[in-house]
Amino acid sequence: MPLLAPLEPLAPRVPLGGALLGELTELYASNAAFHRASGDFPDPDRVTPDQVAAALDAERAHPAAEVLLARDAADGALAGLAVTLAEHPDPLDPYPWIGLLMVHGGRQRAGLGRELAGRVEERLRAAGRDGVRLAVLDGNPGGLAFWTALGHRVVDHREDRERGRPCAVLHKDLPAGPARTIGG
Repeated sequence: MPLLAPLEPLAPRVPLGGALLGELTELYASNAAFHRASGDFPDPDRVTPDQVAAALDAERAHPAAEVLLARDAADGALAGLAVTLAEHPDPLDPYPWIGLLMVHGGRQRAGLGRELAGRVEERLRAAGRDGVRLAVLDGNPGGLAFWTALGHRVVDHREDRERGRPCAVLHKDLPAGPARTIGG
């Protein structure tokens, strides 16, 4: 039985506000430890709606990006999100990327991250993609363990393009074949 409802793409040009922005802010705020490590917010213990809106607007401004909302199948609450990039800015990199996968801090360790990652992979496979990449910041052993447990392997070490932070680049092949049902 799926833990998550079908993924909801966040419209690229719709301004964020109201209840949705409140849910997104709660999601981001519940991951203060990650934000401390990433440096994405000036005060990870006080993430504001304006900061979350600005971060997501920056993601959505990229024409190849998609923000996917993951809601709990049982209660409809926002349980997580994924940001994907259909094409990397480096023209020599032929793979789509997962730029962010975040599960609400109060709902972690329940299988939601694994299901969300699987759904993202299924979407990419359905779009004809045969592999996916992502980066894990150095100093994030939990993130590295999560992704390697899902079959991703380290293929490079380099600095991220946005802030020059050291990270491991991971890759996973997405072979064609019968689609696995992960729940939408």
